[in-house]
Amino acid sequence: MIFVMPEILRIISLNVHQISFRDSLDEITNWGLARQSGFVCFANVHMTIEAYKDPLFQQDLDKARLVLADGRPIAAACNWLYKKRQERIAGMDFMPAILQKANESKAKIFLYGSTEEVLKKLIEKIKLDYPNALVAGAISPPFRNLSQQELQEHVQQINDSGANFVLVALGCPKQEKWMAANFRSIQAILLGLGGAFQVAAGIQKRCP
Repeated sequence: MIFVMPEILRIISLNVHQISFRDSLDEITNWGLARQSGFVCFANVHMTIEAYKDPLFQQDLDKARLVLADGRPIAAACNWLYKKRQERIAGMDFMPAILQKANESKAKIFLYGSTEEVLKKLIEKIKLDYPNALVAGAISPPFRNLSQQELQEHVQQINDSGANFVLVALGCPKQEKWMAANFRSIQAILLGLGGAFQVAAGIQKRCP
């Protein structure tokens, strides 16, 4: 089935795509299995304000294949301003869903971001709960700015792994800027999931 680009709803400073959780999951799964380049953002109020304050960041977000309504206020704004029903598509919920899709299709996952401790526990959790999903690699980059050589080495490592899905946890706006700068060089779909790593690893409880 041909993917029909969803309608774009402008919420203050960024374009949010009107799409259901199920349809977004299906399309992102297809892109990942085909190892298509691109990235997906999960928009909350913080991201919206960052884009409002920084036009260059807003331009980075406009490069995303999908910007999904992560925060409940963002989903509600779509309903209020445009009379369009938009369910919340939270990264916290999307991460286990995409891992289940990877498990079903025996796809490869690459983890980028967070700390060594979190990555170690997350890999253990994925192996336990999603045994058919292969963690093809993981990188915990230093918090300082990376050199161009380091960036290229990371991109090469991701591509060499054969990953279908790259789960990114650098925090907003750093992860979105990294994805926008590197997605064309990476043969996989990138998902900016922020704090979902700690929750998925069982280290931190999800905020109410």
